[in-house]
Amino acid sequence: MNTKNDFQLRDVTLRDGLQLTGGMLSTERKAGIVRSLLAAGVPAIEIGSMARPDLVPPMANTLELISALTSEELEKCWIWVATPRHVEKAAAAGAVNMQYCLSVSDAHNQANIGRSTEASMAALPQALEHAREAGATLQLCLATSFTCPFEGGIDPGRVLKLVEDPRGNGVSDVVICDTLGHAVPEQVNALIGKVKAAAPDLGIVFHGHDTWGMGVANAIAALDAGATTIDGALGGLGGCPFAPGASGNTSTEDLLFGLRPDWLYPENFADLVRLGESITSELQEDNRSKSALGARSKAAAFQWVMPS
Repeated sequence: MNTKNDFQLRDVTLRDGLQLTGGMLSTERKAGIVRSLLAAGVPAIEIGSMARPDLVPPMANTLELISALTSEELEKCWIWVATPRHVEKAAAAGAVNMQYCLSVSDAHNQANIGRSTEASMAALPQALEHAREAGATLQLCLATSFTCPFEGGIDPGRVLKLVEDPRGNGVSDVVICDTLGHAVPEQVNALIGKVKAAAPDLGIVFHGHDTWGMGVANAIAALDAGATTIDGALGGLGGCPFAPGASGNTSTEDLLFGLRPDWLYPENFADLVRLGESITSELQEDNRSKSALGARSKAAAFQWVMPS
């Protein structure tokens, strides 16, 4: 198993966390959230998407946000892209880390991106070329790696075929997504293990949702099998607007409390709980983090409980 010092947490509040809520945050507010996350020690942040703003309005100011951040801040920030043109536009604004997303399921890729999975893969070499020209890092993100809301269960062989496709040569990592939160730890462990065996030189990111309460357990199973990064969102916000049945991401607070990376202490954990509470309140969304609730409990002798 990866120890707590061997994995990275990426907070996706500002992309996957916001897109299902429909909540609008100003560029200034988003930049402040990025800086608060970095100040708390969060090592990586997904800050936005190049999705069409008429389809995903909360992402409309992503380019403005990129421009508002310093080059040092952008080194730790990630942008969701789905086409070579997206890569060009994000790089021109200053982005240096991007994840090129497509769905293992054709039906979901059509709903989410408006083209077939094969069409998205066919465009990947050009996206990689644009990233190389810009000196940017590009991940391959595979949505619906376990189940699809339209097609049902996904054969792991379909995931492995995409991971092994030579058109992806040059990506830094592969992101395996439990888009609907249907997977259980045994499935996650098995698929991540197969991906690790098929592409031993790639980093592996596990992106999980907590729809059925398996988010933290699935993240631990992914780390056990060789994942190097796990995604989470403050307050368990988020989900895919083009995947019926998808609910919030696995909570950043729950992942951190359970895994205790070496940079986490009760003090900066409390800062993150407060930040999650502030964002969910502002968006008028429920805070789904069990650890955030625990931090507000009356068990004052426990060091992770926040002072009242």
